[in-house]
Amino acid sequence: MSYEIRANYSQSWLLPPSLDDLLAEDHPARFIREFVDALDLRQLGFKMRKGEEGRPNYAADLLLKVWLYGYLERVRSSRRLEKACRCDMALMWLTGMNYPDHNSLWRFWNDNRKQLKEVFRQTIRVAAKTELIGMVLHAVDGTKITARASTDKMWGRKILEKKLARLDKSILEMTAEVERSEKQEGGEYKLPEELVGKQKLQGVIREKLAELEKEGREHMHPGERDAKVMKNQEGTRLGYNSQAVADEKSGLIVAADVTNEQNDKHQLTPMLERVKEEFGIVAEETVADSGYWSGEELAKAEDAHFPVLVNLDEVEAERDLAGPYGSSNFTYNKEEDCYVCPQGEVLTYERTRQANGGRVYRCHSCKACPVRGQCSKDKAGRSVERSPYIEARLRQEEKHKDESKRKLLRQRMKTVEPVFAVIKELLGFRRYTFGGLTKVRSQWWFLCSLANLIRMYPLWSAGELEFN
Repeated sequence: MSYEIRANYSQSWLLPPSLDDLLAEDHPARFIREFVDALDLRQLGFKMRKGEEGRPNYAADLLLKVWLYGYLERVRSSRRLEKACRCDMALMWLTGMNYPDHNSLWRFWNDNRKQLKEVFRQTIRVAAKTELIGMVLHAVDGTKITARASTDKMWGRKILEKKLARLDKSILEMTAEVERSEKQEGGEYKLPEELVGKQKLQGVIREKLAELEKEGREHMHPGERDAKVMKNQEGTRLGYNSQAVADEKSGLIVAADVTNEQNDKHQLTPMLERVKEEFGIVAEETVADSGYWSGEELAKAEDAHFPVLVNLDEVEAERDLAGPYGSSNFTYNKEEDCYVCPQGEVLTYERTRQANGGRVYRCHSCKACPVRGQCSKDKAGRSVERSPYIEARLRQEEKHKDESKRKLLRQRMKTVEPVFAVIKELLGFRRYTFGGLTKVRSQWWFLCSLANLIRMYPLWSAGELEFN
């Protein structure tokens, strides 16, 4: 006879089970609790609320545990966390069956936004203390994450200019009609409400365009001015450029930050400076993709004694597009301070650009040159600009001739890309829930804390990692 298991709702416990007995010994909630209990939150600057009247405040460590476990389970709303604390067995265990409300949870986050960076730093220090982090090879990269604000209410210069042009035309036509009516009927003709409304809208659009002009931007959201239009996997969205430096040995994030610059060209040395702030040194080599290729950044890295390897794919692609008469095929003569083109003609120094310090060299033999059509269309003759950072770029290119260096560069993707996979896929985080660069940074640091803890969890579960 088959037997089906059914719930016996009338059954009662003689001795109620303990939550501790129901939670597995290697449950992530125990890991979170052990990590937080090892932190001195007061020393880290966390706000300790005190209330002399009414019900007692929830302790900072309790609320931090709730937020960490909530993010681990993809719960990032204070209201949903409040509900989970009453329904989720692990959260009930973490809180000791205390049930913090959403206001308490939100106040904790808001009060301690700056201290969330310290939680991230503590994950690094624990890893460094247990010698998980190697300082041999690091990889830096950025990922675009959508901002809280949508593009629906975003100001776009081109769209606003088109609207303004249509409004101007419509207002002119309506004004002309009013003037004709005044002449035909005599006296003063009252402006139609539609025209008044269009004139007000015209003023609003001009104010928006003036603000875009002042900021030097093509797009802006009035409710989240820090966010900028960026391309990510979801398309073109308002977003932020989230940066991370990962350690090849452990896969842990050793430095993190967020910028609203659309590309990575100016992020190389700032990220390495953050590594140095934490460890006092940088890795023996730090690798980056071609998005970080910048002569200025390479020169800064050299001056700071930061060993870097930046992918040359973008540079080589540009050279291929430039063809045989691209500037890279012109030879510089240091003694004579001139360039020699592939045809053997000399380009002499002409001027120095004030904007970037680049030295411009020009050919004065272009008129008689048999390949002028392939080389340049400039009536004044072909010119080549020598960057003030050219020497740093050439030294970087020289490093790539070493096979051992190219081998390190090939390890970049498997070092840093998994970090973003953990945050975007495992934690399901693809959109910031806070607005403004300062708040977004705090949330990114918190996510990086979770990414590191996820990496450390298997070691803790195996008994190979302790926080005390």
